[in-house]
Amino acid sequence: MNENKVKLHINTDIVIVGTGVGGLFTALNLPHDKQIVMITKADLESSDSFLAQGGICVLKNEDDYDSYFEDTMRAGHYENRKESVDIMIRSSREIIDDLIGYGVDFERDDNGHLRFTREGAHSTPRILFHEDITGKEITSKLLAQVQKLPNVTILENTEMVDIVEQDNVCFGIVCRVSKEAMPHLITISAKDTVWACGGIGGLYTHSTNFPHLTGDALALSLRHHIELENIDYIQIHPTTLYSEKPGRRFLISESVRGEGAILLNKKGERFVDELLPRDVVARAIYEQMEKDDMPYVHLSLENIDKKTIMEHFPNIYQHCLEEGYDITKESIPVVPAQHYFMGGVHVDCNSKTSMEQLYAVGEASCNGVHGANRLASNSLLESLVFAKRAAKHIIDGFDMAESCPKLVEAAALRKYNGYDELKKQYKTEIFEEIEREKKVHEQYINEVKCR
Repeated sequence: MNENKVKLHINTDIVIVGTGVGGLFTALNLPHDKQIVMITKADLESSDSFLAQGGICVLKNEDDYDSYFEDTMRAGHYENRKESVDIMIRSSREIIDDLIGYGVDFERDDNGHLRFTREGAHSTPRILFHEDITGKEITSKLLAQVQKLPNVTILENTEMVDIVEQDNVCFGIVCRVSKEAMPHLITISAKDTVWACGGIGGLYTHSTNFPHLTGDALALSLRHHIELENIDYIQIHPTTLYSEKPGRRFLISESVRGEGAILLNKKGERFVDELLPRDVVARAIYEQMEKDDMPYVHLSLENIDKKTIMEHFPNIYQHCLEEGYDITKESIPVVPAQHYFMGGVHVDCNSKTSMEQLYAVGEASCNGVHGANRLASNSLLESLVFAKRAAKHIIDGFDMAESCPKLVEAAALRKYNGYDELKKQYKTEIFEEIEREKKVHEQYINEVKCR
């Protein structure tokens, strides 16, 4: 196809890459007089934010602060940025109020008070939820609000393949549009660019993530010398439904164990405290699988009454039933799988990257909240808190930001024609950097041990 016929250009105020909770909440907190373009790699519901089952943490009251802070730090092996943890916790009630204002329906008790559940490594119940589809409830309500905004344009099946920058200033992005019969490239110029493009699960054979989440922000950071942080910190979720089928693994929420489910070996014996941090439980499962010479262990819900299962975990119940397991009557085979990414593009407490006019929020970013291991149900909260802060920082500096549409429009698109090969290069570069960072951390640990 002739490049001149397919080359398109969009000029906007702000471009947001991703339509999960991070991207959506950023858009909702930006002024309605600013033109916003949002792109998503697939369709609007193919976002990991829709998949979050367990819930979202909140500071119940001031007396819970120290406990919540310590739980987050301990789960993260005390490698968390304390300032970021403090910001997240103290902002949590405001975020929950925002969500309720947007129509999010959290579970309540008979008196109408918010109901809390507990998950692994939490010292007390402090997690709000909607059945076992909390992510879908939150994301769908935010999406509905964004779709009402006349200043927001959403482009589906549109993938970021590069940014356009000069002198460490980001002026926009290059995208590949694949929904038409013949894919083509477009450029989008903007004063501010927000990466909300998710994690790296698509790089792994076994993951709970959508396969199109391939760490695009990491690849572009490596190519444009944007600072990264802890990209070898990759979380394995202890319990996904075992299957011999290829593709995305179905998550069995940690809240199932929070309500009393237990892990059993092939002899039917319990072998671990199920509410320890995720990395500890996952490691115990791997060790037990090796001892048993089995590709899975069993998760039993025998300690949870049927009413709770049907009301709190209807989606998990139905999915397992479709796979041939009735969780009200029998245990299910579970196995750890890649789940979450604690590292990412280094950002400050306002979600600003090391490149001017470029922000990163959600799983693509690393603001230090999670440290080396994420505490359960902190992901949605962290994404929302720092998305809102990104929006405020963009607003405060908008009049000072530069725009350069001619530079973006003039981007040489021909170099992106070998798209498939380019994606392979991105994947190789990401894994090479993960291995390099892993060696750095291992060396540091060894040096500490020798002191």
